Amino acid sequence: MRTRLIKLSLRLCALLPLRAVHALGAGTGWLLARFPTEARRISRINIARCFPGLDAAARRRLVRRSLMETGKTAAETGPLWLWDRAHILRLAPEVEGDAQLDAALAAGRGAILATPHLGAWEMVGLYCSMRYRMTSLYRPPRLAALDALMTGARERFGATLVPADTAGVRALLKGLRRGELLGILPDQEPRHGNGIFSPFFGLPAYTMTLLARLAQQTGAPIFIAYAERLAGGAGFHLHFLPLAEIPAGASVEAITAAVNAGIETCVRRLPPQYQWSYKRFKTHPSGDARFYSRRQQSPDH
Repeated sequence: MRTRLIKLSLRLCALLPLRAVHALGAGTGWLLARFPTEARRISRINIARCFPGLDAAARRRLVRRSLMETGKTAAETGPLWLWDRAHILRLAPEVEGDAQLDAALAAGRGAILATPHLGAWEMVGLYCSMRYRMTSLYRPPRLAALDALMTGARERFGATLVPADTAGVRALLKGLRRGELLGILPDQEPRHGNGIFSPFFGLPAYTMTLLARLAQQTGAPIFIAYAERLAGGAGFHLHFLPLAEIPAGASVEAITAAVNAGIETCVRRLPPQYQWSYKRFKTHPSGDARFYSRRQQSPDH
């Protein structure tokens, strides 16, 4: 029943114009911010820790705005998964930095696209899959019945999705060696043993090493990409920002820190559109699991 309801919601949202979809999502997010939801609690903790210079009123505004943007992310999934190629392309009236990405791919070493949970990350993958040969890493959804819908939607313009396992990693490496573009969400906590602690907003964040190891092995350049959500349902402004060239012999730790710094720079440009409701700092170097503990008073409670 839950799967049927989700699929119905996706299809209903796909019948609406983007402006209405975003209004619906913003309303849902406003409710998440208005009541004592888990999303509000986690967002408050993250924002208080990452923006200690903001006063309490500014933090509350950012929590509310970020949850409204998170609501838009959920609501726009239906249109992005179900609309046709021409409709999706019309959603990208502004694209910045794609010429540099084109040049990097023309050099033949491939390129790695790090797409954090900022703005409409689904839009980045769809847009790039129309223009480039692309292999993307993904985690199957918790509801297995949605897997075929999700992979079909993301692959419908030519991308290849591979799971986050050993076979998937081999497929990513082969894609780079063919000169393809790789798509990776770099700000999800990896499984134990697959990450290191690296600074993010001045805090130790357990971060995947896969991206750094791929760059280290192949010399492929890294780009940070995000789709900024425009006001009034006007679409998205896509940004492709190259990291500085990785010097020969750079360590995994140095590359990972550079990626986190690049993501932080992008998030600081657009803080309301980052997914602050995600437990980005769940794992702590000391093993202390109290960062998100319910026993602790949430900031601005």
